[in-house]
Amino acid sequence: MKMIKIGKKVIDKSNFDLPYIIAEIGVNHEGDLEKAKEMIEEVAKAGGDAVKFQVYKAETLASKYSPAYWDTSKESTKSQYELFKKYDKFWKKEFEELTDYAKSYKIDFLATPFDIESADFIENLVPAYKIASADITNKPFIKHIAKKGKPIILSTGASTISEIWGAIQWIREEGNDKIIPLHCVLNYPTEYEEANLGAIKKIEELFPDYIIGYSDHTLPEYVDYVLITAWLLGAQVIEKHYTWNKNLPGNDHYHSIDYQDLKMIIEKMKFIKKIIGKFEKHYLPSEEIARTYARRSLVAKKFIPKGKVIDKEDITWKRPGTGISPSMIDVIVGGVALDDIEEDEILTFDKIRLSNNKLE
Repeated sequence: MKMIKIGKKVIDKSNFDLPYIIAEIGVNHEGDLEKAKEMIEEVAKAGGDAVKFQVYKAETLASKYSPAYWDTSKESTKSQYELFKKYDKFWKKEFEELTDYAKSYKIDFLATPFDIESADFIENLVPAYKIASADITNKPFIKHIAKKGKPIILSTGASTISEIWGAIQWIREEGNDKIIPLHCVLNYPTEYEEANLGAIKKIEELFPDYIIGYSDHTLPEYVDYVLITAWLLGAQVIEKHYTWNKNLPGNDHYHSIDYQDLKMIIEKMKFIKKIIGKFEKHYLPSEEIARTYARRSLVAKKFIPKGKVIDKEDITWKRPGTGISPSMIDVIVGGVALDDIEEDEILTFDKIRLSNNKLE
């Protein structure tokens, strides 16, 4: 669909607007409800559109024998199960409270569920679902979520084009066409040279009827360049991990942005939108003076006596543009001076009788 509403915001593919910005808090709250609320406040204050959390229980997400796939020099936990078990402290009561808290700050509460139970109990909490890259081939889970009829933000990290087509088809088979595919690289962190933001244009080319987005896992050092470039390439939904302290060890803190980062990115995007303006060409009211005084007029190169037939050697063009435009030189040449015209005088129609053949 070329237009999707999430919460109060309408994302319209036909309009160039600021992207819908999702601050992925994920599990950076580390089980601390007050820290989660603090981050919601920060995101709202910085101008973000939504906060997003991850909803799961380690037991339903990963085997106890599942190996790590992240940079263990940043997050030393060697087992997926062990890592997820550290941070699966929130459940229904906590997420309901966080939903209300987000509403009080007028931003959307989103979540990525990782099992059927999670998907079901957040249905009344979220205006849209996020499906993680790792679940793009999880047909029964995708179809279960699709049946709920809400917009689906679909991350495409580590996927092929055919896998993206497949996931979209499963969603559409359930009568749901409210899909936002996100370009994503499933590396934590993603090296800058592997961000491959050009894929945004390719996904847009292959899926022209859908709003396209980007989910970022690069380090925050050059985050403004990365996210603004993604936006200018066509990402109308942008997701980035968020933390209250980028210097904390482990998990997602090291590749997240903080309040100052988010505020800076949004301010830069607003400025860029201002200077881009509209995708049309016309002159502005503020250019009227320049149109008049910076443009040229036809000017007498030398004295032209009354009655003389004007030829090209009699005239040149100079500023200001208050007289006859040089665009009309073919009409003026061959005309007759109705009065003496002084050297360097700006030509005007009241002093020239145009030749009849030039007016036909």
